[in-house]
Amino acid sequence: MTEGLNQVALITGAGRGIGKAIAIELAKHHIFVYINYLSNNKAAQETLENIIRNNGQAALLPFDVTSTEESLNAVKTILKKSPAIDILINNAGIRNDTLLAMMKKDAWQNVIDANLTGFYNVTKPVVKNMLKNRFGRIINVVSAAGQIGNAGQVNYSASKAGLIGATKALAREIGNRNITVNAVSPGFIETQMLDGMNLDAIIDGIPAKRLGKPEEVAHAAAFLCSKKAAYINGQVIGVNGGMI
Repeated sequence: MTEGLNQVALITGAGRGIGKAIAIELAKHHIFVYINYLSNNKAAQETLENIIRNNGQAALLPFDVTSTEESLNAVKTILKKSPAIDILINNAGIRNDTLLAMMKKDAWQNVIDANLTGFYNVTKPVVKNMLKNRFGRIINVVSAAGQIGNAGQVNYSASKAGLIGATKALAREIGNRNITVNAVSPGFIETQMLDGMNLDAIIDGIPAKRLGKPEEVAHAAAFLCSKKAAYINGQVIGVNGGMI
C-alpha cells in the first residue's frame, strides 16, 4: 500500500482499541493520520507517540463526534492544512448495555448519538471534499451485533445495523466518483469494549475459540483503503473468528 504516500486520513475514536490499531497501521503505509478522541488525552498521546516512534506522521484532533459543529470545525481544520481528506475511518462508538425493558432513554439516545449520528456529523463534510476531489475511501467500523443482534444490546445493535444500512446507501450515492464506502464488522475483539462481559462464555461461542486482536481488524481496514480494493464497494467485511 505504498500508494498511500501523501494521503491524509481522519480516524475517529483513535485513542485506543480498534481505532488506535487502525491509526498505527495506516501510518505504516505513509499516510498522515489525524487521531480523533473525546477526552482521554493520555491514550491519544500514546497512539501518537507510537506512530512517531515508527517513523509515521500524525496529529491529535480532539472533538466530539456527537456535535455537528465540532465535527464540521474539525474537518475545516484539516482542510486548512491539506487539500483533501483521502480516508475516513468512522470508528468512534460506545456501548451501554441493559435489557430493553429496563433501558432508560439516555442509554438509548447516547449510544445512537455516538455510534450513528456521529457518522452523519463527520461524514457529511468529508464527503463534500471527496466529491470535489473525486477520490475517497470511507470505512465504517460496525459490529457483528448489528448483523445478528445481541441480547442486552438493543441500542448498540440498532446503531450498528443502522450504520450498515448507511454504508450500503452511501456507496450507491457516490460510487461513481471513485469513492468507496465499506464496513469492517468486528466480532469480539480484545479491547476495553469487552469490560464486564463473560469472556469464557463468549469464547465458547466463537468457532476460532479465541478473541480477535485489534490489529486483525486494522489489516482489513487498511486493505479496503488501498488501490487493490478499488472495486470493493458497499460491502461488510466480517472479522469475527467465524461467529457469523
